[in-house]
Amino acid sequence: MKQVNVGILGATGAVGQEMMKILAERDFPVASLRPIASARSAGTALKFKGEDVTIVEASDSAFDGLDIVLGAAENDIAERFAPSIVKAGATFVDNSSAFRLDPKVPLVVPEINPEDVKWHSGIISNPNCTTIITMVAIAALAKESPVETIVASSYQAASGAGKAGLDELEAETLAYAKGETVEPRAFAYQLAFNVIPQIGGEQYMGYTSEEMKMQNEGRKILHLPEMKVSCTCVRVPVFRSHSVSVVLRTKEKISVERARELIAAAPGCKLVDDLKNKVYPMPLDTSDQDIVFVGRIRDDLTDERGLNLWCCGDQIRKGAATNTIQIAELLLH
Repeated sequence: MKQVNVGILGATGAVGQEMMKILAERDFPVASLRPIASARSAGTALKFKGEDVTIVEASDSAFDGLDIVLGAAENDIAERFAPSIVKAGATFVDNSSAFRLDPKVPLVVPEINPEDVKWHSGIISNPNCTTIITMVAIAALAKESPVETIVASSYQAASGAGKAGLDELEAETLAYAKGETVEPRAFAYQLAFNVIPQIGGEQYMGYTSEEMKMQNEGRKILHLPEMKVSCTCVRVPVFRSHSVSVVLRTKEKISVERARELIAAAPGCKLVDDLKNKVYPMPLDTSDQDIVFVGRIRDDLTDERGLNLWCCGDQIRKGAATNTIQIAELLLH
């Protein structure tokens, strides 16, 4: 397989660090790796496959000679440097939300719509983490019969706020055990032993930006432009695996037995569904791996064409870093 020169924009953050780990794990054909970050990190070294790689300051010339750039930075950074990346001749696989809804930019989950990579013009977007986990869980059902509506509630881990979120939850938990307090910074309120029913700012009719991503991005990934989604996103005191409760209605009824068959055979999924024996997806079981666990599959009691399910997946890996690298792997073929 052809060796390629890879850059990581935002290499020092939680997702950027995970990208380096997963590139090595998956034996991605890296000829050279260039970690790219802010001026304060430039010149320091990170480890990749046991070797030191020096961080380069993000600038218009930082992408020269690269074939693929993996984006692990915020929207403003992605927007600032995307033209320079494309001009340098590299393909930008971006984890931010900057280009996800741009009709000229593919939005890809490799298990669902890998063919969309073919029409990129230098930029490919990685979807929102909760959207990825949910769409992987339901894609086989949508293929069997188009999904018309989804009502979802997400239980999102601290890792969704990056390293700062992980550090804050750990500090708050330790402080609580000692009877001390920690001033919240990454979150609006204390997260330890609490849940916060807001992620993102208000965007549409009382729904937050995070909540609208499930509908807007889900439509694009599944190629279902009419699908409607009502979502409530909640931050919970879990370190790194998101969980989602999903109620969906399909055009034609899918039985519980057929749904289990479809999900068990779906790429990227694992059926974990035995209520009698207390077997179901949980964050502890789904962290630090790339498969979306799906269980609690049952008929919806309010809609004869409805199904309920519960899914969990690692937010940093499949929800961000791994999916981005899987997209990059599609570019090698």
